[in-house]
Amino acid sequence: MWHEHDGMGWYMLFGGLWMLIFWVGIVWLVVWGAARGDRGRSHDEAPMEIARRRYAKGEITKEQFDQLRHDLG
Repeated sequence: MWHEHDGMGWYMLFGGLWMLIFWVGIVWLVVWGAARGDRGRSHDEAPMEIARRRYAKGEITKEQFDQLRHDLG
């Protein structure tokens, strides 16, 4: 009646291919987003460097900076 083909033929192949492309894209976006989120952070930055930067920006006073320098050794 309606061409009486058995199975889905090419539609099944293209549907599976599009599903694969979709899931690979989702995984890639998650990995890319996670890697991009870690770039702005420095986990091993020295405490003295943080104090120097804060002093240079004017976030802490000279007395606070001297106290931090003394405390950090």
